[in-house]
Amino acid sequence: MLLIIGYATVLGSVFGGFILVGGHLGGLWQPPELLMIAGAAAGALIVGNTPKALSATLKALPTLLKGSKYNKAIYMELLSLMFELLTKARKEGLMSLEGDVEEPDKSPIFSKYPNVVADHHLTEFITDYLRLMVSGNMDAFQIENLMDNEIDTHHHEGLIPVLAIFRIGEALPAFGIVAAVMGVVHTMASVGLPPAELGVLIANALVGTFLGILLSYGFVTPLSSALEQRLDESTKIFQCVKVTLLASLNGYAPALSIEFGRKILYSTERPSFLELEEHVKQAKGK
Repeated sequence: MLLIIGYATVLGSVFGGFILVGGHLGGLWQPPELLMIAGAAAGALIVGNTPKALSATLKALPTLLKGSKYNKAIYMELLSLMFELLTKARKEGLMSLEGDVEEPDKSPIFSKYPNVVADHHLTEFITDYLRLMVSGNMDAFQIENLMDNEIDTHHHEGLIPVLAIFRIGEALPAFGIVAAVMGVVHTMASVGLPPAELGVLIANALVGTFLGILLSYGFVTPLSSALEQRLDESTKIFQCVKVTLLASLNGYAPALSIEFGRKILYSTERPSFLELEEHVKQAKGK
């Protein structure tokens, strides 16, 4: 929704201002200029990226039309889940988690938290490291190092569509200049026409520069910024799991371990201590 509102604001401000100064929108409709700019940008995107990167970019863009799933509710579920798992491990031993880890979709604990289970990568991250903890062959330092590497890999993969869109956004003004130059070449080849007609040709050529700049800074580059923010949100939830599990490995009680995880969350999504405590109590009562 915000994406649509933002684009509507850009279009309304630019074209509304143009109309207010007496401009005619018909003069800005130049399909050949748009074809040159958009076609060159699409071609550059294809040339500059691997098939995997193109696929990741195409999959990432539609997510911007939806609201972020990383809100207070999912963090409340996540921390409540971690509390239950760590409490069970503390009371019954780490081996008691084996069934929950191997088949989380059938686990009575995981089943209480559908928003967490719906995120396949998050569930896999939790179960993989619980499995390592159950094995007992790795210390906290080794697990922390492995977690850091996996989170870095996740972040770098997420940056692929961000950088692909950003680079195209940066190139669009240049493609606009290319389209404008082509228009000027056409105009210069038409010398001899009446001044009024030459003026129209020059105006048409300048539309290319306008479109390139507008598409870059009004439409494409903001997409990369939005994707980067979504990436940061998705990375934060893995960091929350990491901090919580490491606190448990270092001997802290489950209630303190989830407090470690709560404290690293962004302030806009972080539940208060009392909110989380109440949610944990309600979840345990189910």
